[in-house]
Amino acid sequence: MTDIAFHFNVPDKLSYSCRLLRKAYLSGAQLVVTGAPEMLAELDQLLWTFSALEFVPHYRMTTAAKSDTAHGKTLAATPVLLVESLRDCAHHGVLVNLDSDIPDQFERFDRFIEVVTTLDVDRLAARHRWKHYADRGYALKRHDLAVAGDSA
Repeated sequence: MTDIAFHFNVPDKLSYSCRLLRKAYLSGAQLVVTGAPEMLAELDQLLWTFSALEFVPHYRMTTAAKSDTAHGKTLAATPVLLVESLRDCAHHGVLVNLDSDIPDQFERFDRFIEVVTTLDVDRLAARHRWKHYADRGYALKRHDLAVAGDSA
């Protein structure tokens, strides 16, 4: 069964995600990040610039790009994929959700991380997702950055 963790009280979703992805990448994990196209575009740019000394290899799959599936071997070797939809994604290690919706096929991943900011609209959507997963028997872990400090 998929391990689900909620990272609550994140002050800046994209900056936190960059640090989270860097840490997971350095540990050898393969990751998939899902979210709205605009957010993924911003994250893509930020992953290139957030640290002058470190690079997180990543690829942004877009629904408009026809060549994504043609480069299957390259995509399988890329440790971080930014995707709008999980249907064409072969990775199944760690899923990071930056969206307010429940991603289809999240259960095929070993680990699943929900990133939740301090904004009321984000927290309310997270409560609905939490209830959805809990009602289906998933054991949920809570990582509260307000208590733990802002570390990733």
